[in-house]
Amino acid sequence: MHLRFPLEHLSSPAIALFRRSNPPKSLLSPFPCCSPSRIPNPDTLLTTSASRAPSLVRLLLHSPCRNFSSLSGSQMPQRKRGKLLSVDPDGNAVDFGEMTRLIREDASGLEAQLHQKNLMISPSFVIGVLCVLNKEGIPALRFFNWVLNYCPSFVPSAKIYNQLVNNLGIVNDYETMINLLTKLSSSGFCLTEKAFAFLPPTGSDDLASSVARIVDVLNGVGSCRGSGIFSLIRYLCSINAFDLAISVMEKTSRKTRYYNALIAAKCKNGDFQGARDVLDEMPQSNCDPDMNSFNYILGCLLKYNKVNEACGLLEVMERLGFTPDELTYELLAFHACKANRIDSAIQFLDRMFVEGLRPLFKTHAAFIKGYFSLGREADACKYVVDMSVRDKYSVNVNYSRLSSLFCNSKRVLEAGRVLFEMMEKGFRPNHSIYIRVVKMLLVAGRVDMASQLRNMFGKFKLQKNSH
Repeated sequence: MHLRFPLEHLSSPAIALFRRSNPPKSLLSPFPCCSPSRIPNPDTLLTTSASRAPSLVRLLLHSPCRNFSSLSGSQMPQRKRGKLLSVDPDGNAVDFGEMTRLIREDASGLEAQLHQKNLMISPSFVIGVLCVLNKEGIPALRFFNWVLNYCPSFVPSAKIYNQLVNNLGIVNDYETMINLLTKLSSSGFCLTEKAFAFLPPTGSDDLASSVARIVDVLNGVGSCRGSGIFSLIRYLCSINAFDLAISVMEKTSRKTRYYNALIAAKCKNGDFQGARDVLDEMPQSNCDPDMNSFNYILGCLLKYNKVNEACGLLEVMERLGFTPDELTYELLAFHACKANRIDSAIQFLDRMFVEGLRPLFKTHAAFIKGYFSLGREADACKYVVDMSVRDKYSVNVNYSRLSSLFCNSKRVLEAGRVLFEMMEKGFRPNHSIYIRVVKMLLVAGRVDMASQLRNMFGKFKLQKNSH
């Protein structure tokens, strides 16, 4: 199966997508910023019938959004960076330098000294210490065993075990690593890329031998082998050691998800040709591509404005009998929104509903943020109200996101009205956004509105407690 993609334009005529109709009254937004006089053109309403739905290629090629250029950083809200504190998320005031010194010294009284610190053991605390020990190359097994003895009720998470495997690799203790992985297999734990961060960097003479040794270890530890081989391949791809990743596949097995890891990494690097070569190689190794294979490449093409190649890829998908999934549509809609062509992007959303697919939360976010970036807040409000009817699973997230965007724009009254309508309809907002809006209302002197929102939110707490 040869999957080369045509580069020339397709020449199919554009098909009329939407019936002209007046927006139903039930869908008109009650928000003050969404009065009927500001409702968008009815051509953009989601009312297409299945019989008139055009192909994805036509939608992509004949859409006015031919140049998928990103929004500038100044147009998007920026997240402030927090300070690096010596307090873990659970409130432990931890002097990691002192902890590291004690563990490095490996004195006979280490356990007694740790006991005297009267520490509160938590996952975040243990992970924090392990990360510091891994960075310093200090053995962590003794500290880990002390944690289990000091707090017998503590149950390590998979994240903690992966950091411990990484530490055993750093200190070259493969015997203990084998015992630990065998135990993890019996308990159903899975390995991630974090477990293999100890491997030498790309280009090191020791990398190939270290990878071969890890493969031998994984082959003898039970069920951890599956997640371990996959995560090892993903890790090697993340450091651009693609030849070694392929050698791991040759020594173990060739699977579609292994090839997908190669495709995803090459796409992340912007290496479309390399990703396409991997896709061509898959059938020769008796591994058929799946929708993830195509979605990775489609996302790469759209990211780098290769619209013609994206059309070719969509044709290949259709010819091979692959049906676009939610992620396919999310990619198409997202990049159209980034090009400020939301009225064209909404046609992809319409196709999803026609085909019975539910949009991802990220798809809704792209539309809501896109409207805001264009100064079309009224359309953003109407979109959220429309989706509350068509996609009830997204109501809480969409309303909360809309309120948050109004907050970012310093329009706290609109943010409060969004939460008011949301709760009036029986939907509970995101707690952090609710708190933020209430605080901003109090600062703005709107105590009455803040109190009203508090009363409404309190009813959700009562309902939760009653259950």
